[in-house]
Amino acid sequence: MSDLAFALPVTDLEALRFRVRKLADDRPGTYRMLDASGRILYIGKAKALRTRLLSYFRAKYPDDKAARILHASSDIQFDPTPSEFAAALAELAQIRQHRPPFNVAMNRSRRNGFVVVTDEPAPRLLVTTTPERHRGRIYGPLPSPNRLRDAVRVLTDLLGIRDCRADMPVHYAEQGELFSEPRGAACPRFDFGTCLGPCAGRVSAADYRARGDVAAEFLEGRTVRPIDRVIADMVQRSEAGDFERATYWREKFESLEWLIAVTARARASTDALSFVYRDAGARGDARAYLIVRGEIRACYPDPVTPIEREAFDGVVRTELGREADPPGRIDAERLHQRLLVASWFRNHPDAWRRTSPLAA
Repeated sequence: MSDLAFALPVTDLEALRFRVRKLADDRPGTYRMLDASGRILYIGKAKALRTRLLSYFRAKYPDDKAARILHASSDIQFDPTPSEFAAALAELAQIRQHRPPFNVAMNRSRRNGFVVVTDEPAPRLLVTTTPERHRGRIYGPLPSPNRLRDAVRVLTDLLGIRDCRADMPVHYAEQGELFSEPRGAACPRFDFGTCLGPCAGRVSAADYRARGDVAAEFLEGRTVRPIDRVIADMVQRSEAGDFERATYWREKFESLEWLIAVTARARASTDALSFVYRDAGARGDARAYLIVRGEIRACYPDPVTPIEREAFDGVVRTELGREADPPGRIDAERLHQRLLVASWFRNHPDAWRRTSPLAA
């Protein structure tokens, strides 16, 4: 009876394996596992399609995820691509489009975090590993999510930004005529002086939103507020001999100093991902990718003739003439592509040899 506890394959695996052997070859590409209704269950990529797909049939059921995917599938579709890099881009686009149930990890490491200055009537500062779930200005990826949370906690307290739920009612000071009695703050942070109290009508909309803008400017490296206040208080306490309080402010200074450093490195790393990348292709199908701040702006067959080169140069010039997006304003699709490109060049250092500066 124990053998019946596991589901049987929903299709003839031998027939499916025979088709893979006959139709797939060992070139880069993407593949899709589909159920009997045609719904996509899983999307993957491979450097060698035939070898990768046949490995599913050797996986042990139910211990291996590959075997569980195969047993739930009724069909396999696969498409060759010019290169492994092209396969990675195609896989990402298809996952984002179809969101298959077995692609739960979205192919991204959770070792990095992001800071989001939310687009809300009363903005908040959020640290998350899934920035696509929030609307706002996004900064990252940044290392050490736990340490990042501590540093953002300091920034949040110093600027008086709320940290309550998104659905907490907001009542600004100019709305006071709507209430017969003064409203109390919903949490003690207002009494502690670490929140401006937008829930209690203690701050105007303009003043509160200005604090959100200061947070964004700090993360963009355009202001040192509020670290200047921290330094002043730390020096004052130290000169007064209040070393316990001076240590308190020094710890806050170190948190903000770390945050300044990691956001600066993140900006530099993103800016460095601007070039033309020539991918030779698995079988001579060379492509030229125009990459700007980690985003694929254009892809063409690698220009060889003078006319092709001039046409591609025109594409590059047009892209260089585009106005840059405001800092932090990047949608989820472009963000995922930027992360993929960064991961590709981090894991394939030899690929840097096939890049050319845009100015060239």
